Amino acid sequence: MKNDNTKNILELIRKGDNATFQKIYSDNRDAFINFSKKYGVNSYDASDIYQDAILVFHKNVVTGKINELNSSISTYLFAIGKYKIFHSFRENSKMKYSDDIEISEKSFDYDVNLYPDNLTNQQRLLKIGLNKLGERCKDILTLFYYQGFTLDEITEVLKYSDKKVLKSQKSRCVKQLKELTII
Repeated sequence: MKNDNTKNILELIRKGDNATFQKIYSDNRDAFINFSKKYGVNSYDASDIYQDAILVFHKNVVTGKINELNSSISTYLFAIGKYKIFHSFRENSKMKYSDDIEISEKSFDYDVNLYPDNLTNQQRLLKIGLNKLGERCKDILTLFYYQGFTLDEITEVLKYSDKKVLKSQKSRCVKQLKELTII
């Protein structure tokens, strides 16, 4: 039944029902702005990104690119928004890595110096080990464990050719980190 309701909503938007579109816009805006905070995006930028995401959603509906969804409209909108957030990280990148990899400087924080006195022994060892890793391993592990990126997202951000290659690399990096943190 949920899928039929979503299909009906998409059809109303396709026919130009602005009230339905406005309701979707307002029902999801604040939730998206809060969601984007976990990626370090400020409210102003999150509003812009949401605006872009809602326009992409509208265009996809009106042009018939999507006629039905396997998820809720909110989930679809947030997926578009999440992609837009990662895209903005790449666009605003201040760090260049070898092989023309661009990563947003604000995405990373390997140097956990906020509360160095409050770190447990294990956290200190992990920090030391992470700083001894090569840049590529630091990037992968930081994105995955600290930033919460999925392997698919990291594959895209770091421009890996294949998710399996990234998975193998991540495994080697974790093994190397474990070896570096053994007392």
